[in-house]
Amino acid sequence: MTKLKPYQQQEVWLRAVELAGGKVPTGRIVKDVVQKIMERTKVPNTYQIGEVCQILAKDNPELRGKGGCWGIVVRGNDFSCTVKSWDGEYTVALQHLKSYNYLPNECEQMQVICGKRSHAVRLITSSGVFEWAGGIGAEVSGVVGETESGLFDDVGREIVELAGVGN
Repeated sequence: MTKLKPYQQQEVWLRAVELAGGKVPTGRIVKDVVQKIMERTKVPNTYQIGEVCQILAKDNPELRGKGGCWGIVVRGNDFSCTVKSWDGEYTVALQHLKSYNYLPNECEQMQVICGKRSHAVRLITSSGVFEWAGGIGAEVSGVVGETESGLFDDVGREIVELAGVGN
């Protein structure tokens, strides 16, 4: 509702209360009314290709398990964006995205990290390449700082342990 103008927010609330029979409307009712108004008024899509955003799952069952995950905008549509995440691309409605407001160089770094994570997932899920997971930190060194590189090493070790390699 925050992406709507104040007079539209009032309209949403009044219509939602009406649909709820004069009672406090549920989130689902408000969301449906907002969606109808957004479609009618065409709120502009301000997301830019390459922008890093957080996915807000809210009440969307299609985004279950993705809430809080980050993605990179690869395509902007009228009422949604296609975002690339570590495990694929998702088309997400504008109200289910929140920009991290990163600077351009930070967005570029996140794109590199996203590519590395996607590559790691492909390698790890391929047969016989679990050993590679232990060196993820080395793969991203020079792209991220020493602390982040160490974090990738820790993640790689955890992946190897979870996969049961060497047990």
